[in-house]
Amino acid sequence: MPDYEIKNVEWANVIDAIEECYSLGWTDGLPVVPPEQYRVQEFIDYVGRDPDEILGEVPERRRQISLLKTAANAVMAGCLPEYFPVVVAATEAMLTSEFNLIGPSSSQGGAGVLVVVNGPISREIGMNSKDNLFGPGNRANATIGRAIRLILMNACGSIPGIFDRTNIGHPGKYTYCIAENELETHWDPLHVERGFEKDQNAVTVLAAWEPRQVRSAADKYAALDSLIDVASTLGTSLANDDSVAGNGSLVRQGQLMITIAGASDFWEGWSKDDVREYIYPKIRRSVGDLKRVRAIGGDYQDGDDDRYALLVPAPEDILIVYAGSPEASGYRSAVIHSELPKISSTAVTLEIKDL
Repeated sequence: MPDYEIKNVEWANVIDAIEECYSLGWTDGLPVVPPEQYRVQEFIDYVGRDPDEILGEVPERRRQISLLKTAANAVMAGCLPEYFPVVVAATEAMLTSEFNLIGPSSSQGGAGVLVVVNGPISREIGMNSKDNLFGPGNRANATIGRAIRLILMNACGSIPGIFDRTNIGHPGKYTYCIAENELETHWDPLHVERGFEKDQNAVTVLAAWEPRQVRSAADKYAALDSLIDVASTLGTSLANDDSVAGNGSLVRQGQLMITIAGASDFWEGWSKDDVREYIYPKIRRSVGDLKRVRAIGGDYQDGDDDRYALLVPAPEDILIVYAGSPEASGYRSAVIHSELPKISSTAVTLEIKDL
């Protein structure tokens, strides 16, 4: 028997158990797997860590998130025990000071926590990195992402209408988890670009809005120019305050994630850095446009339509993931804007351990 206390709730049958989870406020609106003690213990045993270990905290809400709470929510989300190391690492990442969970989890913008998994574990647990990347159908993707949302609600207090103050939200707030297709591209995977070895397992979390699909003809420049147009849309990006001088108070946009699908030989001769070098200076809007929608302060002046503000702080703030169908006709990508300026929340990458 475990040496920690668990509150037992009695249920007559599985339907009553599911309904009781609803009444206790444990769900995201969909039915959950009742977190029976033996099943939670299997998850704890799988990683071999103390159930009372604190993975992180949300000090503004006086919440500490233990391994036990994390395991219970992973069970409710429908995870298998072998997914749990990914859930633990993602939880630890979103509880770091760099991610600053209180910002994206309580803002009116309503970001989801996007989880990107790299390394051999993504293949070992059968994660989807190809067709229907952000859609339904894969248990690992769906339940790992859902576990993070349940942890946010049940352990971190991010309950819609209370601490979660989003005005609109998006479906990624149910589940938002993908893997990178590392084996069918010459590009370095995301975790390698962020300081890890290729054979290491790592997870990256980003406070992210919904993916906005981009389709273009099968030409590199046409494809990237189409992507640039979506990345520069008014109402999603705000001006980098270092990019234009003398225009009052400017608001910085955070990081940008781009997923790119299609045959990898389409990008033969190009690296991810080559893509960044091409798109970074073109992700911009005129000062006139930004003033008209009040993204920056100041009155409109002659020449403002010919002066431009960059919308991403630096090239390295463009995170590129090769994922989606490698057999896409033409070119497909998705642009994912981050919720807050980089100074408020930034992507965090941690190693997945306990395997």
